[in-house]
Amino acid sequence: MNYIIFGGTGFIGTHLINLLKKEAVKPGDIIYDLDIVMPGEEGVMPGVVEKIEGVKYIRCDVRKPIDLDIATSTDDIIFNFAAVHRTPGHPDYQYFETNLYGAENVTAFAVERGITKILFTSSIAPYGAAEGLKEETTLPTPNTAYGISKLVAEKIHEKWQAGDPKHELTIVRPGVVYGKGEHGNFTRLYWGQRKHYFFYPGRKDTVKACIYVKELARFMKYRMIDNDFPGVDVFNCTFEPAYNIEQICTEMQKATDMKRFIPLIPGWILMTAAVCLVPFGGMKWGLHPARVKKLMISTNICGKKLAESNYKFHYTLEESMRDWYEDCNKEGLL
Repeated sequence: MNYIIFGGTGFIGTHLINLLKKEAVKPGDIIYDLDIVMPGEEGVMPGVVEKIEGVKYIRCDVRKPIDLDIATSTDDIIFNFAAVHRTPGHPDYQYFETNLYGAENVTAFAVERGITKILFTSSIAPYGAAEGLKEETTLPTPNTAYGISKLVAEKIHEKWQAGDPKHELTIVRPGVVYGKGEHGNFTRLYWGQRKHYFFYPGRKDTVKACIYVKELARFMKYRMIDNDFPGVDVFNCTFEPAYNIEQICTEMQKATDMKRFIPLIPGWILMTAAVCLVPFGGMKWGLHPARVKKLMISTNICGKKLAESNYKFHYTLEESMRDWYEDCNKEGLL
């Protein structure tokens, strides 16, 4: 059996590969990491994403038709992580170019090779930015190029699944994903508290649905390897109920043996500062108007469907924070 991972050199893909190596790969199985960048290259975080023994790395650009000189079988499994995702950060066309062409080319590759199982990592961005609770059945109203591109990519994968009743498609919509190698929201939150420059932006009760990267990888293994689920299903991947920013900060401090007082700054002050500092490199400090706006709006994502499935979580929020902290400390990353 082959595990064919598009975008496998990224944050989530690397953790999934490590899990597969430990718990899934049998003699004769091969893991293929297909990515536009390879471990150790520019744009890949050194010391975090390194080549893993036994994994076959192949440079692959999903924006182009996929022609790989590898032997495949109908038992193989595709994990599609390939995406342009950081927002803000890219021109609008780049989200569509990679995320739409990528979905079309990956599903075309599956048809050509007769592969019947795909897991597609989408996003909560298709729901759009709004305070209301979002379930898997909530009508998507994306308001960014990234969110629109991800929603269309979901539909492309669903069209592939509808082409044959034997096709298995799992679409995951993770909340904020954190863990070793993330270098995003949670890493900035940790250092902001540690160095006394984080403050609550406008409010303390902003819901920030999240999931630990190792938990997400385990759910992927549960869906695609440990079980068979013919048809198509969509899962919000978050803790249930979702935590707010004050709860996350409290648990992070407990897990990392840190005690900090966090002040609250009115939202209008932050937005004014972000607008004024953009021409002077405000993005370096996370002060971009779009990012500040994201901080003050809840990502209130319902994880009830996942919680009520047969999948059992391995980590509480505090346990996951402690595990992340220990992983990073081993390599001097925090």
